[in-house]
Amino acid sequence: MKTASSKGSEDRKKIAAVIGFVLIAAALVYFEYFYTAAPATTAPVAATQASAVSANTAPSSNPPSGSAAKPLGTTSAALDPTLHMEAMLVTESLEYSGSGRNIFSANSAPPVVIQKPLASARITGHAPVVVPCPPNCPPPPPPPPPPPIDLKFFGIETASDGTRQAFLLHDDSVFLASPGDVVLRRYRVVSIEAKSIRVEDMQYKNTQTLPLLTN
Repeated sequence: MKTASSKGSEDRKKIAAVIGFVLIAAALVYFEYFYTAAPATTAPVAATQASAVSANTAPSSNPPSGSAAKPLGTTSAALDPTLHMEAMLVTESLEYSGSGRNIFSANSAPPVVIQKPLASARITGHAPVVVPCPPNCPPPPPPPPPPPIDLKFFGIETASDGTRQAFLLHDDSVFLASPGDVVLRRYRVVSIEAKSIRVEDMQYKNTQTLPLLTN
């Protein structure tokens, strides 16, 4: 038969065993979290840095051929926030020396000096004397005749209502014109007859009759 003292000692042993188990479990969790997880996360970073250093320092297997390119600078030079004190001091030493004119006032403009003309543009002499032609003086030559109209009339087409259209030839171009039509922006067809047509040269204001060409 167990006494009360022996029962109490057994309870203390069970509590001590539970506390020891809890401490061991806490120690394992602490070791796994702080000593195992940290090297696992930093190992890839260390490996990446080592590979970058080796890539920058290791010699290339295919050395470049030809001469070296001329360096022209970098694009980051335009974004340099550094203040250049030398340039600022140069601009501070500059002094503006203007003419004193106020560009916002029309009255401050300098006066415009208009030079006097050297001679008058008007004719001050006498008008030229026109000598009349004597009685036996020949008349002036007439103006040259206008050039002939450069069109050829070689055919006619009559519609059912009796209206006519003329076939006209200019070099290798063929035109079909009715009365009132303009050919080549210069020749206007005045009238069309069975055997001839009348054409006006609008540039020289002359009219010419073109006969029908026969084979």
